[in-house]
This record gives sequence, structure tokens and C-alpha cells, in this order.
Amino acid sequence: MRTDRPATTSPAFPGRRWLLPSALVEELDPDGARTRGRRPRRTARDWLVDFACFLLAVVIGLLAAEALPDEPDLPQAMETADQIIGALACAAVWLRRRWPVGLAVAMIPVAFVSATAGGAALISLFTLAVHRPFRYVAWVAGIDLALQPLYYWLRPEPGLPYLASVLIGGVLLGAVVGWGLLARSKRQLLLSLRDRARHAEAEARLRAEQAQRLAREAIAREMHDVLAHRLTLLSVHAGALEFRPDAPREEVVRAAGVIRESAHEALQDLREIIGVLRAGDSDDAGRPQPTLAALDALVAESREAGMKAALDGRVTDPAAVPASVGRTAYRIAQEALTNARKHAPGTEVTVSVTGAAGEGLTVTVRNAPPQGHVPHVPGSGQGLIGLTERAALAGGTLAHGPTPDGGFEVRAWLPWP
Repeated sequence: MRTDRPATTSPAFPGRRWLLPSALVEELDPDGARTRGRRPRRTARDWLVDFACFLLAVVIGLLAAEALPDEPDLPQAMETADQIIGALACAAVWLRRRWPVGLAVAMIPVAFVSATAGGAALISLFTLAVHRPFRYVAWVAGIDLALQPLYYWLRPEPGLPYLASVLIGGVLLGAVVGWGLLARSKRQLLLSLRDRARHAEAEARLRAEQAQRLAREAIAREMHDVLAHRLTLLSVHAGALEFRPDAPREEVVRAAGVIRESAHEALQDLREIIGVLRAGDSDDAGRPQPTLAALDALVAESREAGMKAALDGRVTDPAAVPASVGRTAYRIAQEALTNARKHAPGTEVTVSVTGAAGEGLTVTVRNAPPQGHVPHVPGSGQGLIGLTERAALAGGTLAHGPTPDGGFEVRAWLPWP
């Protein structure tokens, strides 16, 4: 048994199928839902509409019954049978939602032999026009229209010419069909509008989720770039104290000072990031973001921590570098220095920055091969991946790998309009 419902395709998400609202589908296709095993309950509005249709069919049938005695050459038995058939046809109107096609087809011969069933036949035709495609309506209405000349020839209307009777019957038939098609088009329009609203809500929700994911990724990169540098200093100097418990007091004091200062700086950076998250501001919130001019301070800080770091800056005016490009260059150098401190402690590291407007900015961080024992420092392994993504977001490229002498190099190119 199939339980699928009609579906549409979203214009914003090609290929994705969207299920239409079941209540509206059942309203346009009442018996289809039942034949698939789902029999929806009628609402109060459905009961009211069905009762109004039944009452209308009864009223039309009573008016036709009053005119039966005026028909010439109509036997009493035929008059009685006409009324009985009309009553049964009016009762069958309650089945119009469940079997609109079957009821409309059955009403064709019934209305041909019973004048009091005319109201029920019109109601069934209206229901067919509302709930089924036009091809069904065209067949049933076409047969009714073709039989009307024969019907009025066999049973002429008292007091009306033959052509007038046929014309009035055809106009009434067309009015009922047109009214039903108009009701169907309104329902389809309502269905389409609700479906579009549901699509718009789903697309807005997807866009919001994507924006949240991108924001989380940006925050994760920023926290990694900011905190990894500080925490690596803590880990390296704490490891040095662990492996050299007999170090001179001056070195112990200096290492403890670096640990304290790094912990303080890490706490400050963490507070700033949390403040940005609470305020909902952009990356420019909080204290000013680092630029290319801050590379001197970064390298100096690394030297104070005991690292052999050197800066080879060949940019004439670092302040002329766009802020976003300078910030990206700073983060790349910061992460590369952090990795060199973790994986190649004690080696000489050179940070080189070259470039000019219109040519781009090149940042190279190279360290010599490590010597002796290298203490293990835990890491996530996502630093270089994050740098590659950061460079790509800025419109640049980043490459990294070992050098021929056994060292390691990170080289990034960033656009500088």
C-alpha cells in the first residue's frame, strides 16, 4: 500500500522534494487519502458545508416535485418513482467527498429519469469540479450537456419553449462547473501560498543554521589561533621545568614568569572572545585586532619566551596593508611560531614578509631541523588546516611541508589590491 503524498520541488533547493500539507491534500483529494488507508475526520466546517449542500439539493428537489403534476402525460407511478429516486439522490449527496467521480457518473442516468434528482446532480458536478482535475469534469459535464436536448424533448418544461429550456439548462450547467473550477483554483492557490511559506521558512532555517555553523567555525579558528600561542608557551616552559628540575634558580624564575604572563594573556584573550560572543558583535569588537604591524611584538614576545626567532620584513609601509590581510598574515605567523615551538623547540625560526600593493603579500615561516630530544606536546592537529581555510577565505593560498635540510616551512600568499 502506497502512503506517499503529492510533492513539489523547491526553487531554492533544486531536486529536494517537499511534502504538501496533508489537510489541504485531503481537502482537494478526499477519497484518495481514504483509499490509501488514511480516513481524515470531517471538521465542523465540513459538516456545515455538507449539510448546506444536502439542504440545497432537497430544496431544488422539492421545487421540481411541485412541478411534476403539471407535466403532461406523466403517470402517477412515474411521479412517485421520480420522487423516491430524487430522495435517494439527495441522501447520496453525503457521499460526495468520498466518491466524487463515482457519484457524478451515477447521477447522469439518475437525473435523466428523475427531475427531483436535478439538485443532487448539480451538487455532485460541483463537487467533481472542486476535487478532481478538469478532464473528469469535462467528460461528465459534456455527457450531461449532450443529454439535455433529449431530456427536455422527452420531458418538456411546463410553460417554457423547448429551446429556452435547453439554453437555461446549459447555462445552469456551465455556471455550476465554473463555480466549482473557481473554488478549486482558489484552493490550489491557497495550497501553493502555504507551500511557498513553508519552503521560505525551511530555507530561512537552513540559512540560519549555515550562518551559525560558519560563525562557530570562525570562533573555533579564532580561539585556536589566539589561545594556542599562549597555551603552548605554558606547555613548553612547564615541560622544561619537568625535565630539568635542577635548573638554575634564574631559569626557573624566568620560566615561571613566562608561565604566569602567558596564563594571564590567555585569560585576557578568552575573556575578550567570550565578551564578543555575549555581545553578538563582529570580529572587530573588543580591543583592536592585530595587524601586520604587530608582527614585531609577536616575534619579540617569542624571543622573550626563549625562542630563537627573527623577523625579516621587506614591506616598506606595513600600515598600508589592508586590515583584513594584515590580520590574516599575523594569525598565520602566530600559528606557525606556535607549531615551531611545539615540534622544533630550540631551533631558529625566521619569519619573512614580502610584497607590495598589486602583487600580493607573502608570509614565510621557516624553522631549522630540530636537534636532540623533542618533548611531546599535545595538539589537535587542526592548526595548519585552519590556516589553509583562513588563507582561502582571504582569497589566497597556503602551502606547508618539510624543507630539504629537514626543517619545516609554511608559505602563504595573500592578495593585496
